[in-house]
Amino acid sequence: MSIRRSTNSLGKYRVKRDFSRTREPAGRKPGPRLRKGHSFVVQKHAARRLHYDFRLEMAGVLKSWAVPKGFPTARGDRHLAIEVEDHPLEYRDFEGTIPEGNYGAGTVMVWDKGTYDVSGGDSLRALEQGKLHLTLEGKKLKGEWTLVRMRRSDEDDKTQWMLIKSGNDMPPLSARAESHSAATGRTMEQIASAKKKSEWQSNRTSGRAVASPARTIPGRASARTKTRGQDARAPRASLPRSAPSPTPLKLSLPRLPKAKPGFIEPMKALLREDLPQGPQWIYEIKFDGVRTLATKTKGRVSLTSRAAKDFTDKYSPIAFALRNLPAKDAVLDGEIVAVDAKGRSSFQLLQSYLAAGAEKPPLFYYVFDLLVLDGQDFKGLPLWQRKAAAQALIANLSPIVRFSASLAGNPSRLVQEMKGRGLEGMVAKLKDSKYEPGRRSGAWVKFKWTSEQEFVIGGYTKPQGARSHFGAILVGYYQDGQLLYAAKVGTGFDQKLLASLYQKFQTLRRPDCPFANLPEQRIGSSGAGMTASRMKSCTWLDPKLVCQVRFAEWTRDNHLRIPSFLGLREDKKPKEVVKERPV
Repeated sequence: MSIRRSTNSLGKYRVKRDFSRTREPAGRKPGPRLRKGHSFVVQKHAARRLHYDFRLEMAGVLKSWAVPKGFPTARGDRHLAIEVEDHPLEYRDFEGTIPEGNYGAGTVMVWDKGTYDVSGGDSLRALEQGKLHLTLEGKKLKGEWTLVRMRRSDEDDKTQWMLIKSGNDMPPLSARAESHSAATGRTMEQIASAKKKSEWQSNRTSGRAVASPARTIPGRASARTKTRGQDARAPRASLPRSAPSPTPLKLSLPRLPKAKPGFIEPMKALLREDLPQGPQWIYEIKFDGVRTLATKTKGRVSLTSRAAKDFTDKYSPIAFALRNLPAKDAVLDGEIVAVDAKGRSSFQLLQSYLAAGAEKPPLFYYVFDLLVLDGQDFKGLPLWQRKAAAQALIANLSPIVRFSASLAGNPSRLVQEMKGRGLEGMVAKLKDSKYEPGRRSGAWVKFKWTSEQEFVIGGYTKPQGARSHFGAILVGYYQDGQLLYAAKVGTGFDQKLLASLYQKFQTLRRPDCPFANLPEQRIGSSGAGMTASRMKSCTWLDPKLVCQVRFAEWTRDNHLRIPSFLGLREDKKPKEVVKERPV
């Protein structure tokens, strides 16, 4: 049967759905074939696995593909697209929750919408021939993509296609654009928690929809737990008007000084060569994420980096979960992490959480301190008392907010156990210590068995071979106010990351070298030396960007051996980046 005849069939779509149990549209009789300027929609769908549904209006129906990894954004990148059944035209406005027990159960967002053109002008003929060169004009997706049909697999009854980025690279989307609906301005969390009458948002243009309060779940989820909608970003807004105020937490504490909620520079840990021992110390896991203060005031929750940058929109599921803190105002100290299947935090995974269109790893906020609560200053209390109050405060929140518990046992055995689990280090804290904002007093210390730290990017080299954009980044650290070169980092990048970093670099280009110790006289035993001849192929940058780098060790000539790029850091100022030396 030809594609031209079969496109009018919504039979498969209707057979799979019970419209008395789902608010998905049943669809009217397919309309006539449209002229040039068809509409398209991309729906973000948190079903068993998060994916994106790409739908093209064609011959009165929506031709549809499931795209597990979202849209490629760098020229030449390709993602799998699986052809699924035709959907009715009304489905382009569907945004809501498909109830459990139904086909495709989960939350659906209208992630993008707009119009498309197909090369040659005849979309049905291009579809029949198995190649559609598309130009999309959406609210988010603008540019060229190509859908190419591959051979049908004998083991799979669904036709597989490749979605390829054609034309120019697409600029990275902002965190807000990636996480909010193109139709209503809502996030996945807001859509999932909306009342049943809001499940189908037909032709709705207002972004003022208010989510009902999310149900809190006592206890802690396992490392493998991933609540529905968790990978989508949630609202920054204040508590919904319809939500009852959380019952304030009652604690038996001495009279404390008054304090207003606001930014407090986080206390810092001193790097040591070993883990201190004794009953005066408590031990915690060292997380591989971003240090974050969570502040609740006047019903609003904000997330702030240690460099006072706003993280609320980037990690809005955390802010959304913290809205139910049983306090009028509070300031928490903790770390936002993304975890792998074994529950291990990973800074690289956290970077993939922020990537446009990427499959999102589980996200958590580990709380390890409480600084302000209901107008009272907790910083002068001993650590053990602050931790007990923090644990009680977050006990009944969403499982994505977790407590960083103290670890009991012999320090040497704890280190061996944590190493065996693939973790990167531990933190020791004096249990009676006060909170010292911005200080690295030694009351908190960190012990790492992996070599990893922040560096400042000061330039890049030309690409070689098949690599595009750049070959390696040049990184360094500050010492006595001068930026010193440390290494050339050429691994840890994929094509999408190369493109996005290159775009950031272009606004920072400068004619002269920012490193005070270049050129070097010799390449050195590590091969990382930057001589005058090597510098001729470099492009120099203002030292504004901070990145995380993992490496094997420091060499005798102060270079990094086997460095690998992990991601950009927005939680640290460049001038704060120094060579970490254990004491």
